[in-house]
Amino acid sequence: MRIATLQFAPRLGDVQGNIERANALLKSGKTISLDGEKLGPGIDIEVLRPDILVLPELALTGYNFPSLEEIKPYLEPAGGGPSASWARETAKRLRCKVCVGYPEIEKTPETNETIFYNSLLLLDENGEFILNYRKSFLYLTDETWAAEGDVERGFHAMSFGSKQIATSFGICMDINPYKFEAPWTEWEFAHRVLDSKSQLVILSMAWLTTLSRDELDALNGEPDMDTFNYWIQRFWPLLKKRMQHEEVDLDDNKQTIIVFANRAGEEPPVADGKSPARYAGTSAIIAITQRPVPGSRGEKKATETNVAAEPPLDVKILCWDMLGAAEEGICFADTTADPQMVFGLRKASV
Repeated sequence: MRIATLQFAPRLGDVQGNIERANALLKSGKTISLDGEKLGPGIDIEVLRPDILVLPELALTGYNFPSLEEIKPYLEPAGGGPSASWARETAKRLRCKVCVGYPEIEKTPETNETIFYNSLLLLDENGEFILNYRKSFLYLTDETWAAEGDVERGFHAMSFGSKQIATSFGICMDINPYKFEAPWTEWEFAHRVLDSKSQLVILSMAWLTTLSRDELDALNGEPDMDTFNYWIQRFWPLLKKRMQHEEVDLDDNKQTIIVFANRAGEEPPVADGKSPARYAGTSAIIAITQRPVPGSRGEKKATETNVAAEPPLDVKILCWDMLGAAEEGICFADTTADPQMVFGLRKASV
């Protein structure tokens, strides 16, 4: 599978400018690096030929609107606004699926009620509608204007050629504990991924960083690894529990690919005297892989049922690409190729 995300720094409320910026970055393409040094020019998105392109949360409108009144001019009906038009044209031009985050307005015909959502639209290679997912775990900024979506909308079996790939969708805060009030170890989103036997996870994000402007500049194009490590922690059950995918290879190896499509840049503060909203970038395409430890057959449990225990697992995190915290550009992976980085689990010290 060939996956691309576009990490950029949209300006709040500048829809046309953001569309032009997104198109320019897709054209300038994926910058190739060698030994940490960037080589140019970049590779055009059309040359990369992705199967799916994922954009950040509220990608073309910006995110940090302080109220419903402020975001109202930018609300779009599902499939009917500037975000959908751009996604449709891009999907047909690139012949790939496109996911884009946008602010949705829905009028229910039964009650004539108007409801607003922070949503993610998925279109196929022909620009046809596949899915409209609505963020179900809202962040503080969302709560000023949006309603909670239904988590059941966050699963779809996507077609890639002759294959059906079980896919879970989420938007940013969805991977956190509900309202930051649920226990950290509830891992609601990760358990939904496991329970649905998803082999692909698409996350559209506007994830904030705690780093200052000076600290981001000091990274000099490097990712915010504290943010990346936090994201991995929110998928801890995938590192510890046996995946139950239907399709496995002959060696019983299994993997779940996770796409973190975040944005970069800054937006104005929602109130005078506050710091600007500053985003973590660090978009990444990874896979959590599991394989039985060679030679391990598991041991019998000392119980009346005498059920065989699961064999120990060798768990790795493969990473094909990761962008810098303040970088703009394409994050790209061909998941049939070797990853750029492989992370293992370290045993906790006693």
